Order: sequence, then structure tokens, then C-alpha cells
Amino acid sequence: MQKRKALPAVGFLRTLILFRAPYAGKSPKAGPKRDMKMSDTTENVESESSLDPDFQTDFELGQDNIRPFGLDIHNPVFLISSVLIAGFVILSLANQEASAAFFGWLRPMLTSEFDWFLVLSVDAMLIFCLALIVLPVGAVRIGGQDATPDYSYAGWIAMMFAAGIGIGLLFFGVLEPTYYNFSEGGNASPLGIDATQPGNEYVGVVGTIHHWGLEGWCVYALVGLTLAIFAYNKGMPMTLRSAFYPILGERIWGWWGHAIDTLAVFATLFGLTTSLGLGAQQVAFGLNEVAGIETTNTVVVMLIVGITAIALVSVCMGMDAGVKRLSEINMIMAVGLFLFVFFITGAVDAITRYFSVMTDYVMMLPALSNPFGREDTSFFHGWTTFYWAWWIAWSPFVGMFIARISKGRTVREFLLCALIAPTLVCALWMSTFGGAAIDMLNAGGAEGVRATVIDSYKPEGALFGFLKELPFYSIVSPIALVLIVIFFVTSSDSGSLVIDTITAGGKMDAPVAQRVFWCTLEGLVAIALLLGGGLSALQGAAVSTGIPFTLVLLAMMYCVYVALKSERAKM
Repeated sequence: MQKRKALPAVGFLRTLILFRAPYAGKSPKAGPKRDMKMSDTTENVESESSLDPDFQTDFELGQDNIRPFGLDIHNPVFLISSVLIAGFVILSLANQEASAAFFGWLRPMLTSEFDWFLVLSVDAMLIFCLALIVLPVGAVRIGGQDATPDYSYAGWIAMMFAAGIGIGLLFFGVLEPTYYNFSEGGNASPLGIDATQPGNEYVGVVGTIHHWGLEGWCVYALVGLTLAIFAYNKGMPMTLRSAFYPILGERIWGWWGHAIDTLAVFATLFGLTTSLGLGAQQVAFGLNEVAGIETTNTVVVMLIVGITAIALVSVCMGMDAGVKRLSEINMIMAVGLFLFVFFITGAVDAITRYFSVMTDYVMMLPALSNPFGREDTSFFHGWTTFYWAWWIAWSPFVGMFIARISKGRTVREFLLCALIAPTLVCALWMSTFGGAAIDMLNAGGAEGVRATVIDSYKPEGALFGFLKELPFYSIVSPIALVLIVIFFVTSSDSGSLVIDTITAGGKMDAPVAQRVFWCTLEGLVAIALLLGGGLSALQGAAVSTGIPFTLVLLAMMYCVYVALKSERAKM
């Protein structure tokens, strides 16, 4: 048996930056040779016996690419995506007031009109993933029956979790639970439950776990499983279009495939820039707390420019000298911050609260997943539908990464770990930070949280308002600030790699200049959205791309099931 490579959780981006195309060289008909690198080793992605004759194609990786000025870009995915996104940036910056008005209208319109569609779609994805676990196809192994895992369970699960959370836990960990419990006179509570009644004290935490739990992670799991099966078992390129071979056949290499990949670029970029914009706002607030620098649009723009510049340096320095070191620091600091809050606010209370809210979450999940007859419109339209669109927009980025690291796992194993482990960890973070903040507010404290979440809505300040109630704030707040910045940098760098992969026709070793281009464009889009509507614009962009991409994911369920059935038949 192949020896597993133990990968520390702190180094999860090592694989993300170094991995190469699983489909390089000739097509299955032309020859079975595959060449791919992971970390510092070379291995075959799949054996000849794993290739399915029903999925053979004459397509060769990069055959539609053009190479102007030393680049290696897909024609027309790169050209269409870059021109349209650059045009969006120019128009948004030139018409900031009109952009603000447009996005101020767009997000509530989409979340109110398509709420049922998003919620039912995510429900269907979760049911589909759970069904695959118990069906016979759950025994199919990614990469073929002789494939062995590349990483230990601990390293594998840690990488999945770290890839999927980004800045979100830091931004929403305190904000969401306290908002649901105390804002809008209690009208923001999930399912309209009265948080002032005994036994309902942590209903806000339960609502938050719903947004960071099973139904969110099933979106990533679906995309990751699909890409993994088509790449490792079917010998197709690891791009979104490959998943649609059962429906479109050879047409995936034409305009149907171009449209799918272009939509994936838009979804990934706007989903990512939403996170980057939120992170920039939080950094600006933190600078005001730590250094007294007033928060203005100019400061936020300068922060995005500066942090994007750091990300560009990281891109140019490469893995070992750049992102790997940053990600190691990042994970150590995140775990350290969590442990600090966990013990300072009371470990016994945190553990008791955790098991209580997890029980409530399981009990309330059916009602929270029902889009009909809902009267909790603030929670449902303002948060749930946005979250589902945001998870969907992020899914190409995270899905491609977890697909890449999951060779050798069975479908059942993959789905159980991709759904349950991250849900448990996210819930632990939210219940520890958010639950402790709720306890403080109920006791009449946490004035910083009250000022930024309840009395006025400044969501970027919730974390710092909470930390101000704890000891050693002068030490902890700069650490939190640095942690947010590093999350920003690593998200921007790794996100630019995924977008570059899609726009290079599936190639993972495209010239660095292309990643520099996408990293820069991500920063510009974040600036355009912040100046053209702020938080509403960021959220509106994610929703507007997430909704159409939902159709892609729904079709993907059928495609991966067809592929899994054919794999099961060979066992």
C-alpha cells in the first residue's frame, strides 16, 4: 500500500499552489500518459484501466489556447471573462451613485423573488449527497478501486475546512448570532422564535450554524465530488465543463463548455471579492481600533490596494517563500485566537453550549430548510438566501481544491467527511464566539458589540467589540487584525490560481503573469463594489452570479450520478 503523506493543517495551501493538471498531454484515445505533480512528488492521476471508454475524447488539453506575449490563455473563455469584468469595473467606478442604487435594488429583489429556488436547490443538493452515502455507488473509490489516499485523515479534513471558510468565521462569528438575537427588536430571529424566552437564549447561534453547516458544505461537496470523479475516474480535464460530458458529449469543448466555464469564472470572482471586500472593511475598522486611523472610503481603497500588492508579491515568490509560510502563520494564529476565547470565556460553558445548540440545530433543520410560509423575512431573505448564493458562487474555487486532495477516498467517505467534519468545527467556532457574546449582552455587557450590531449596524466592528470585553485587548486586537490580513492575502492568491486554471483551459502551470492579472482584477472588482454600494453591492454581486450558477449545480447532480453508476458497474 502506498504510504500516506501526512500534511499539517497549517500547510493546506501547499497542495493548492503546487498541484498540476490531472489531464496533461494526449487524450485517452491518443494515449494514456498522464503527468501531474503534487507537492514535490510525481504520480499518475489514473491508471489506464480506470479510463472509461464511454468518456474517451479526442480533446487535448490546451488545444484551444492562444499564446500572445508569452501567455497561455483559453480562447475565448479568458477573453470574454476578462473583457466583461474589466468593463464592469470601469462602469462601476465611473457611475458610483448609479451602481449603488442598482445594487441596493438588486440584492433584495433577487433574494425575495428567487428565495424558493435557492433554498429548494440547496435542499436537493443535501438530499442528493446524503442519498449517495447510503446508495451502492457510495462504495466507488475516487481514482479507481486500487487508488490510495495521499493524505492522512487529519491533514485531509483540515485542508477541506481551511479552504472553505476564508474570512467568514472572523467576520460573522460574533455578528450573526448577536444580530439574530437582539437586532430589529427581535424580528431578525430565525423562524420568529422569541430569544428572550428561557431555553431560546442561543437561537441566534442555531441560525448561524444553519448557514455554516450541512446545507452550505453540501454545495462544496457536490462540486468537489463531481470534479474528482470526472478527473480521476473518467480521465477528463479538471474543469467545470468536464462534468457535463454525459449530457453534452463532445459539445463541452465548444460554446456550451465555454459558457459553463465563463459562468464559473464570474461566480468565483464575485464570490471571492465579496469576502475580500468584507475583509477590507474589517481591517479598516481594526486599524481604527489599534492605531486610531479613521475609517473612510479612501482608507478602505488603500487597504485593498496594499493587501492586493502583498498578494501579488506572494504570487510572484511562489509557494515555499510566499503563501505556504503565510498559511502556516494563519492557521496557528486562528487556532490560538480560538483557544484564547474558548478558555477565557469559560471552557465548560462553551462545551455545554455547543452540545445544546447542535441538538437544537438538528431539530430545527427541517423548518429552517422550508422556503414556504416563512414569516421570518429578515432572517430568510436577508441572510439565508444570500448565504446559499454565496456558497454556490464559491463552489468552483473550493470544489476544485477539495477534489484535488481527495483521490483514494470512497464516495461515502468523501461525503461524510466533507459534510460532517467542517460543520462540527464551524459550529464550535460560532457557538464559542457568538454564544459568549450573547451571554455578555444578556448580562448587560459587551457595549462594543451592542454599539456595532444593535444600536447601529457596523458589522465590521462586531469582532473587535467582542474582543474588547476580554483581557489583553491591546495584544489580541493586533493579532486579530494581522489574521484578517493574511486570510485576505491567501484567499486572493489561491482564488486567482483557480480562476487562472479555468481561463487557461484546465492548465495548472500557466504563466505566473496570468495569476498576477487575475489577482489584480480581484482587487479592482472589490474596490468597484465597495465604492459602488458597499456591503449591499458586495452581497448583490454574489447573489447575482450564484443564482444562475445554481442551474449548473443542479445539472451536475445528474451528471455525476451517471458517472458513478458506470463506475459501480465496473466493480
